This record gives sequence, structure tokens and C-alpha cells, in this order.
Amino acid sequence: MEGIEHRTLNVNGINMHVAEKGKGPVVLFLHGFPELWYTWRHQIVALADQGYRAVAPDLRGYGDTDAPKEVTSYTYFHVVGDLVALIESLGVESVFLVAHDWGAMIGWYLCYFRPDLVKAYVCLSVPFRPRHPKMKPIPTMRAFLGDDYYMCRFQEPGMEDEMAKYGSEAVLKKILIDRKPGPPCLPKENPFGISSDDKLPLWLSQDDLNYYSTKFDQKGFTGGLNYYRALDLNWELTAPWTGVKVNVPVKFVVGDLDVVYTTPGMKEYVHGGGFKKDVPMLDDVVVLEGAAHFINQERAQETNSHIYEFITKF
Repeated sequence: MEGIEHRTLNVNGINMHVAEKGKGPVVLFLHGFPELWYTWRHQIVALADQGYRAVAPDLRGYGDTDAPKEVTSYTYFHVVGDLVALIESLGVESVFLVAHDWGAMIGWYLCYFRPDLVKAYVCLSVPFRPRHPKMKPIPTMRAFLGDDYYMCRFQEPGMEDEMAKYGSEAVLKKILIDRKPGPPCLPKENPFGISSDDKLPLWLSQDDLNYYSTKFDQKGFTGGLNYYRALDLNWELTAPWTGVKVNVPVKFVVGDLDVVYTTPGMKEYVHGGGFKKDVPMLDDVVVLEGAAHFINQERAQETNSHIYEFITKF
């Protein structure tokens, strides 16, 4: 990753590792689970070459950024607070935002809480979902998707120990190369088992996997899991925002095999008017045929083009 600079900034009471390259308007990239700044390696180089300052942090709990132990330190307010302080430290008034998976969730709430800081948002894989005042997230997921649904399984205190039995590399490989549509489940027996036939795809090299594995060997998965464990707390804390719209220009890009997009009810929400109602400035929805969840790596050039085409409008 030639030319990418790394530094550590103190933001919102934690030390945050940031990777960046280029000069110009800031494009802020937010990664998901189980990833790092590194998931944006292709986008950082491409956007820097096109005249932008690409900035990709390790979010709290990940990589070389601090990882508070308490679940209560992983609410939307904490993580958005980190980003507000990061944007201020960059010396700019606002940024272009690009985010994926859990980063996309955090991105929606950055737009929700501080729309003044976001010029435009390119959201990958996870659409906005409005707060339902009578449906607490985890009990609702258990009722509709079962106890083995991965977000439900991640609530279990011993999940880190279960992951440790398999090792970081096996867990990461299982998650990153999975292309099965529909809501992911983790059965009680052999949840992260992989066979010798499970080869790495062309977009993920052994060196890439080694980089991820080394960082998760050092940090563990607790920080990332705590985002899921704070879902019900977030639901409680965001009650005052029930019914509020997201008022930022948005482009949404998703693969047609994506596990979120193929979860029951999601396509209807995205294409049936609900998404546009909640995000009135939704400009475009792009569905990439034959692509799964990790589209910024799997379909890097297409993703780069979609980002560039959208942010050049502003």
C-alpha cells in the first residue's frame, strides 16, 4: 500500500489509528465487521489518485485503535462522537462519507445526528432501518430469524472463546468468503468450520487474510462483537429520534447476493418506497449482479467508480 500514511489521533477520549492518502476534499471511509481500515485499501489509492484525501480509521474496538471493554462504550453516540472529533481533527468542516456493513450503520447515525458534517454519503450493503418503537432489535430477531441468527449468537458472552478455538484466520476466512444469500446463521456445532475445498477468492489474497488475522490475533473480537451487543441499548437511547428522516444526499450500492439485501423484507423496503420515505434525498440504488457482501473488495473498481461518480456531483 505505497504512499498510505498511518498515524494515531486522540479523539473522544480514545486513541484512534487512521490510514490516509492524498490531498483535497476528505473522503471518510468506515469499515464493518470483521474488518479494519485495510478493507478500503483499493478505494484509498483510487480516490487519492483522483484528487481526494482518503481517510480510513480503525473504528473503536478494532485494529490499532483503543478497545474499551464495556459494551456500554459501543453505542451509536460513542462511535459517532469518535467520528465528529476525527473530522474536527482533520481540519475540515465536512466530509464525503463512504461506509460498509457496521460502518454503514454508524454512517447512517452520523448523518442522523450531524448532517452538517456530511456532504454526501455512499452507503454499501446496509440500508437505513428506522427505529420501530415497539420492536426491540434482539428479541425481534430471535422471534423472526431464530436463536442461531448470527446477531443473536453474538450476544452470547462466550462467543469470543468459541472463536478463539478456531483461530482468527479460520473465523475471518469463513465470514469473508461466504456467498450464501439469506440471513447468516451460526449453528451450535461447528459454526466456523471450513473445508479444505474452501479456497480464497481472487479478491482476497493470503497476504490480505494474514494482515486481518494478525490484527485480530492481537486485539480479539470482543470490540467488534460489542457493537452487536449494544443494539438493544441503542434502541433505548435513540427513542427521541423515532420518525426522524435522514437528510443527506445518498447513493446506495449492494450486491444481489448480499446477506443483508437477501434477508426477508429487505428488498421490499429498499425498492418499495420505504427507503426513499426514510431517506428523502436518496439519489440512486445500484444492485451489482453476482456480487456478495464485501463488494468494496470483491468489486473494487466498480465500487470506486460508483463512489467517484456520486461525490463529483457535489
